[in-house]
Amino acid sequence: MTEASLIIENAKVLTMDPAKPRADAIALGGALILGVGEKAEMEAFVGPNTRRFDAQGKTVMSGMVEAHLHLFSGAYGLRLCQLDRVQGLDALREKVLPFAKANPDEGLLICKGAMYTLFGDKESITRQKLDQVISDRPLVVIAADHHTAFANTIAMEKAGLINGRDVPLGNEVVMGSDGTATGELREFEAYRHVMVLRTSGGRENLGLTGDEPENVTAAERAEDEAVMLEGLKYCASYGFTSLHNMDGNIYQLELLDALEKRGELLCRTEIPFHLTPSKPISSLEVARQMTTDYKSDRLRSGRVKMFMDGVIDSGTAVMVEDYADQPGWRGDPLHSVERFNEAATEADKHGLQIAVHAIGDAAVRRVLDGYEAAQKANGKRDSRHRIEHIEVLHPDDLHRFAELGVIASMQPQHPPGALDFPLEPWTSKVGKERWPWSFPVQYLRDEGVPIAFASDWPVADIDPMRGVQAAVTRKPWHPDHPSHASNLMQSLFDYTMGGAYAGFDEHRLGKLAPGMLADVVVMDADLESLEAEQIGTARAALTLCGGEITWEA
Repeated sequence: MTEASLIIENAKVLTMDPAKPRADAIALGGALILGVGEKAEMEAFVGPNTRRFDAQGKTVMSGMVEAHLHLFSGAYGLRLCQLDRVQGLDALREKVLPFAKANPDEGLLICKGAMYTLFGDKESITRQKLDQVISDRPLVVIAADHHTAFANTIAMEKAGLINGRDVPLGNEVVMGSDGTATGELREFEAYRHVMVLRTSGGRENLGLTGDEPENVTAAERAEDEAVMLEGLKYCASYGFTSLHNMDGNIYQLELLDALEKRGELLCRTEIPFHLTPSKPISSLEVARQMTTDYKSDRLRSGRVKMFMDGVIDSGTAVMVEDYADQPGWRGDPLHSVERFNEAATEADKHGLQIAVHAIGDAAVRRVLDGYEAAQKANGKRDSRHRIEHIEVLHPDDLHRFAELGVIASMQPQHPPGALDFPLEPWTSKVGKERWPWSFPVQYLRDEGVPIAFASDWPVADIDPMRGVQAAVTRKPWHPDHPSHASNLMQSLFDYTMGGAYAGFDEHRLGKLAPGMLADVVVMDADLESLEAEQIGTARAALTLCGGEITWEA
């Protein structure tokens, strides 16, 4: 009998294995799980070097999969001015002014995590409002969804945006009735002109555009590796052992590869190739090369990420029918039908998985159309192509997910009112008629569609237990509508086996069973004993990736 390196006992083990859904102990032998069962059964694996960990009746489950995050920007954002739950002019001053004082030589003061209702439900965020916070130094306030930024007047002037600017389709420098810019910048190609004002760093959006940074010094590379490591430690502290990054380039892979070589890659991490609207489809060759070059136990590529639209709050999501508050406007898709179908077919032909940001129901439909075109051209295979977010779904498209084998990658933190995001302007823009088909988790679940839960960090709080709480306690926006709430076990499954399946890892991750990788999290609470509103208070007490402790409280 193989000697266990670690026995976790006195636990409430949720295995996610239908053959043995519950146990009270688990034996780990290095990187693998040796046994799962009763404490007495695990004694057979005990040897002179076996460590014991008393879980004290707390939940133990597979290490969680963060199936949609932006690792570098999330980690880098921890160093910037955070506006989580900040409301009002005075509260904003209380955050910005000390940050400005602490960074006297910074060319651009960056604040992240702002709500569109920063100044109230009916009050727009304008450069004039931001001037009341600080007017003599460039300031940019980035919305929590990272699809819109708001800059003060001096930032707009220095960026050459005060009189407007031509930007690619789907992006916008919003103009006011006086003929000058309001300070609102929709999508990254609009607000990138402000971001270049930054004196230090400048790589906080590393990978979001898929471009490779130029002329990176050894000191900058070392700093970027440190940022990545900070992010990995942060993820491990929440019980994550696998990460599906949603932006990428070769440089990020190089950074993580360096960490892996030093034994510091604390989470299994997947980096995609980002096919932006400006890149030719022939650039998918880079995705194939990334897949070939990076395929270790903890670091790999193999996926293509694309955006089909923006977000509802700024009116850049693409809808089948008009926005409820803006008759005649449905949004502009970022890829034509022909281009997306060609891109999907080419990526699929080479065995690459595809993940597409699609929020509006028309964007979701266009992505499904592209996946269908790829399947017709290349034949059916276990492609597991993904759609990210699915904030609104047209009823006619529900059945197509299961038919095409598409994975629904969803974020329980995102529905307005479910966690941190306010009801407005989202609910008014979507309109009551579409509310039942918004974030339609239950409809998709009823169809047997594979679901992976995630946060989209730093767009939302990365804490998976707050995500589970949001999923379990979700309420409808109208009493006659479905809530699309999940139960506890469904939510935990979607954070473990759901993410593992989305990453083609269900044969080695996502459940606790002999022979699976020893990716395990011990929580600091018995999740099943908590009231629904208290689930978000639980945290990881011990996280192991491949049998190695990556976090211990």
